Amino acid sequence: MHELVVTGNDPAAAAEAAARVGGVCYAADPDDRRELPFRTLVRAMTDAPDALAPAATVGTYLAFSRIIRERPLGSDPGTPSPGLTAIFPMIHHPALTHSEGDSHWRDTHAPLALRHHPGMWDYTQLSIVGTLNGPSYDGFALVSFASLDDMAERFFGDEHDREVIRADVAKFADTQRSPRRVVTTETIYRQRPPLPAVTWPHD
Repeated sequence: MHELVVTGNDPAAAAEAAARVGGVCYAADPDDRRELPFRTLVRAMTDAPDALAPAATVGTYLAFSRIIRERPLGSDPGTPSPGLTAIFPMIHHPALTHSEGDSHWRDTHAPLALRHHPGMWDYTQLSIVGTLNGPSYDGFALVSFASLDDMAERFFGDEHDREVIRADVAKFADTQRSPRRVVTTETIYRQRPPLPAVTWPHD
């Protein structure tokens, strides 16, 4: 399904916008002072995109979400989800088109990720189908782990896992231009993937 995805740097604005439209908010640790491509990301399905404007100070995108793996634990609406989510912005390899890079990411990389990231308990690919404003990305990988320790120690099982993933990423992504990952906490304000906050009667 298609979603609006916005990125920014104001956690309060992102949380307020996500709550208003029943979206999903991802926010980096406020104590992390490293230079990041953005500090918040909000996902939503809404017919009131202006409600997301305060959270969209870096970029606004139309994306198609692909759920590769879902974690076994849920959370109450409006409360932080268990674990942490690393967001990887992706720019396609210069030798490929967007479509070619996206197809490889979906059909080849996703199965490899399931095999070679032993600690990964949740994985969604947000494939960008349109950049409305901001930096031009081809997608955002949302890769979740149960804890920071799991992210650090079980991102790969061994050196073979690391080499397989690195070699494959280099085939479809521009590893020099794709920005660094953003480690975030997720808060779901209605459900994930997001759906409109209002439904309409129909025959």
